[in-house]
Amino acid sequence: MENPKPANRIEVADIFREFGRQYRISHNLPDNIIKVMHNIERCRTSFFGGHVDQCDECEFKRISYNSCGDRNCPKCGMLAKEKWLEQRKRELLPVPYYHIVFTIPQQLNDLAMYNPEIIYRILFRSAKETLIKLGKDAKHLGADIGAISVLHTWGQNLSFHPHLHCIVPGGGLSEDGKKWLYPKKSKKKKKFFVHVNVISDLFKKVFLYYLKWELNDGSLKGLENKGQISKLLNTLYKIKWITYCKKPFGGPKQVLEYICRYTHRVAISNNRIIKIEKGRVFFKWRDYKDGNKVKIMSLEADEFIRRFLMHILPSGFMKIHYFGILASRNKKTKLARCQEIFGVKTILKEDEEKISWQERFHILTGIDLLCCPKCKKGKMCLKEKIEPLKRAPS
Repeated sequence: MENPKPANRIEVADIFREFGRQYRISHNLPDNIIKVMHNIERCRTSFFGGHVDQCDECEFKRISYNSCGDRNCPKCGMLAKEKWLEQRKRELLPVPYYHIVFTIPQQLNDLAMYNPEIIYRILFRSAKETLIKLGKDAKHLGADIGAISVLHTWGQNLSFHPHLHCIVPGGGLSEDGKKWLYPKKSKKKKKFFVHVNVISDLFKKVFLYYLKWELNDGSLKGLENKGQISKLLNTLYKIKWITYCKKPFGGPKQVLEYICRYTHRVAISNNRIIKIEKGRVFFKWRDYKDGNKVKIMSLEADEFIRRFLMHILPSGFMKIHYFGILASRNKKTKLARCQEIFGVKTILKEDEEKISWQERFHILTGIDLLCCPKCKKGKMCLKEKIEPLKRAPS
């Protein structure tokens, strides 16, 4: 029978299997983090069960073990990402799209690590309110806008760097719903409907408003006394907050492809890991500050695991948010109206044609999983199901 794992490939799962148990003993980890580690270790193993397929021509057999389905697993998510991308492409309008990045200052990193759910929620809410308020402002646009925002927390070296990537259509639906309004300054300067400094300043004010509310409520961990709180707030008010805004190259489909790098990916992909040697993990990373050069970094296994686990989101927290005309509740009304204005065929179907995961995999990779890999003539048919283990192996 065929072994489904390629030889000599090091994966995050291998690092967890070799060093994960000792890491869990040495650190007081929450249950959701432990569950993620176990899922990654056992992904595509007999623990989750699977099936045996057999060729109807040459009787060749192949074992396929089930994926864990965990959104933090480097081996899972490809098919979900492509399905998400197809759905978003059907919602595109024939207008310029802009890529906006909202970043919190590094002075908030420790607070975010102690209180990820609260800080991430404030980040999403502040970006949403900033864009909607500026969009409705008549001196900038005076319309209902929309956006897709995706939370991204890591740098290439697995450092902690929380920020939002947003896709924003260039314009919005007029208040009366009769026409699409373009930014007043877009034709001359080819800029977004408001200067990036205006976005940054308002985002900073909104974020700090909600942060102060949480601080006064006593909801945040990591700040021991009022002196620390006052010092942090004073620093945050004084410094400049970084917001990036640029019209994407190529068009809206290209920016969707770009943002897909973050929607269903994790802190590091398996293909970046080179080897494990003498308790250290070696992996490739791209140094953006040095001309995008690809370099090799090595970390102690414990440090590699620590950095990877920093980017696991709180249980149930959604890393993709939609708002304005792209919010779920508005897709059949405001977004449909925008498509009608542009004469775009509405294809927001609930009963879209379903295809199997094998067919989707074939479309994406060109690999036909139903074709026998040995004789190339027969069809692989289900021979036997492998039930999941009822308990974890010791």
